[in-house]
Amino acid sequence: MTATVAESPVVAALADTALAPLEAQGRLLNPVLKAATKKAGRVGFRGELALRFAPKLADEARPPELSCDQVIAMAEKGNAKLPFFAGYLLSFEHLKDVAEVLGEQLSAEGKYFLFCNNIDLLKKYQVAYNGATFYVLPIDEATVYNELLELLYLEKGDLKKLDTAGKTDAVADAALKFKGSFEPMTYEEGLQRMGPVRNPNENRPV
Repeated sequence: MTATVAESPVVAALADTALAPLEAQGRLLNPVLKAATKKAGRVGFRGELALRFAPKLADEARPPELSCDQVIAMAEKGNAKLPFFAGYLLSFEHLKDVAEVLGEQLSAEGKYFLFCNNIDLLKKYQVAYNGATFYVLPIDEATVYNELLELLYLEKGDLKKLDTAGKTDAVADAALKFKGSFEPMTYEEGLQRMGPVRNPNENRPV
């Protein structure tokens, strides 16, 4: 008799979605949400996306060398493409890493938002890369979630009673309808325009 290994609830929830390959690669880290949402056939992820892994020392799991933080993403059963993804980058240059990691999960129709710490606070851009369009927006002390609410005209009070999955659905639904248009910019132009990279450890208590 052959023993079968039970599939984990997370793997089962993400199966046949664009998030499944990322989960299999160990890239979906520190999740606040990694499960089915309130809408049938939809799964959500909120956490960190590992972009570059640190070298492994023996069996020690080490934090990634580079990650996209504050990620809010939604995927659908039977759809190999990601309809919606948003996240925080310390530097605009890592848009390339996000695009390469998401790779085949990106589509021309998807809504992808990257909030970058080192672009002009008064500027918003759209950058075509890897067959997809990324909306690149500034961020300073705010959170991706709060910035998305403002961008998508969602009232925080209206979402207050929803759980994390419900809030993710609301943000994703609004993002899918987003029709905004910003100044087009190539990735190479963005590298020229971006500001210095802030030290993420500054002002932290020692």
